[in-house]
Amino acid sequence: MIVNSLIPSRKKPNTAEVAVAQVNDKYSTYPSNGLTPVRLAQIFREADSGDVLRQMELFEEMEEKDPHLFSQLQTRKNAVTGLDFEVIPFSDDEFDKNVAEFVKSEIESLESFEDVLMDLLDAVGKGIAISEIIWAYDSDKVKIYDIKWRHQKKLFWDQDDVLKITTKEFPNGIQLPENKFIIHRYKARSGHPARAGVLRVLAWMYLFKNYDLKDWVSFCEVFGMPLRLGKYSPSASEDDKLALMRALVQIGTDAAGIIPEGTDIEFKESTKTSSINVYESLARFCDEQMSKAVLGQTLTSDSGGGSYAQSKTHNEVRHDLTVADAKAIAATLRRDLIRPLVLFNFGEEKRIPYIRFDCEEAGDLEKTAEIYKSLICDIGLRVPTNHIYKKFSIPKPEDSEEVATPISPTPMMLKDDMSMIANKGSDEDLNQLNKKYQSDIDALADEATKQSLSIFDKIFEPVRQLLVDAKSLEDIKEKFESDDFVEKLYEKLDAAELEELLQKSMFYADMLGRMKENERSI
Repeated sequence: MIVNSLIPSRKKPNTAEVAVAQVNDKYSTYPSNGLTPVRLAQIFREADSGDVLRQMELFEEMEEKDPHLFSQLQTRKNAVTGLDFEVIPFSDDEFDKNVAEFVKSEIESLESFEDVLMDLLDAVGKGIAISEIIWAYDSDKVKIYDIKWRHQKKLFWDQDDVLKITTKEFPNGIQLPENKFIIHRYKARSGHPARAGVLRVLAWMYLFKNYDLKDWVSFCEVFGMPLRLGKYSPSASEDDKLALMRALVQIGTDAAGIIPEGTDIEFKESTKTSSINVYESLARFCDEQMSKAVLGQTLTSDSGGGSYAQSKTHNEVRHDLTVADAKAIAATLRRDLIRPLVLFNFGEEKRIPYIRFDCEEAGDLEKTAEIYKSLICDIGLRVPTNHIYKKFSIPKPEDSEEVATPISPTPMMLKDDMSMIANKGSDEDLNQLNKKYQSDIDALADEATKQSLSIFDKIFEPVRQLLVDAKSLEDIKEKFESDDFVEKLYEKLDAAELEELLQKSMFYADMLGRMKENERSI
């Protein structure tokens, strides 16, 4: 296969790393510590103005601190990273097929391609994700050496709303070089990418849940303990009051303590239990809202109640999200990875192969197979085999490759089949049946004989003409002694109509026989 051609106008890739990872990239300002509604609103306003550093750091911490949120996002991402994919040529032209084969081999050579997909799908939560392509030369070909993830906090939008990235050499930021970065944007809703991620929607639920958990932990610390009420005399000094307070605290932790003379401690049991479930209810509500935002439903993410029909419907909603994510990331890879790869190696930037992820579910394939069976077997629709191979993601077998075949019938299977057509009629019924169909067969033979008369006349017309033109019997005998003459005469005998008549007669006779056996076995 010819992979490359010498094209003078072919562009060259930038093989150097632009956004090299720095030591400070792994550190954060930890904006979630002491997060309040005021601080959260301030972080969002900064992001709206183009500075997304604190917002991206907050989103990262939200995934770290909330197990439920982390699980939902991982489920959403893994639904795509686990899909099979194929590279489809731009057309059936041989050049386009060679290009697609080259692109496929390059992508499959990346051992970390699933990690690349996982990094790009980080845009689901944060609105945008970028990875830097490290190009390298191998002989006369441009290869993908590596694809490295870059933290979103290095990005910002300037006053003209142009996306830029900060680097060690350019701390004030530069525009992202062409054909160097894979930029995946996720649109949970219309608007600026800084506001499009689902974590932007979930931030308020995270804040409320965080408040709830803090209060819940504090409540659990004193749950079941009686209220310790200290009483002191009006003449007690400040030192006596402090001593009494220390005694109350000490009793709560050590179950022992001393108090000044003239003071008293009273224990009052708590009788309210209805507030115990308030914290859990609020936390569960926040989790359910997060599940709706990330997966589009709640039943498949929690073990709560719900009918089978509801769960099935919710799974379909989730499948819709998977299909949308797969199509979005396929478009991003075609634009930012496959296009420059083809451009650098073939000088072509219009006839770009497509990448398609197989999002069909097992149930969908079963229904699809039934539809194809009806179209082909019942209606007789002509369907290309290549289309069926692609539809079901089945590799087309090579010429010498072993293929699966249907199981041959065993003697026991044949025995069971024969029992189905066993004679179930009486002798009188069979005699009537034989007479009925024998008369039909005789009529068929008579009609075929009548129609064959005119056909035989046409077939032997060259022989009749030979007899008419012959001067004597010796003349005819002399001609038939020549093999060439006999061969040419035989070629003039056109038996096409006779063959068609025989085929039809045999077919009708066979159908009559089958009908007879069918009636005999009923």
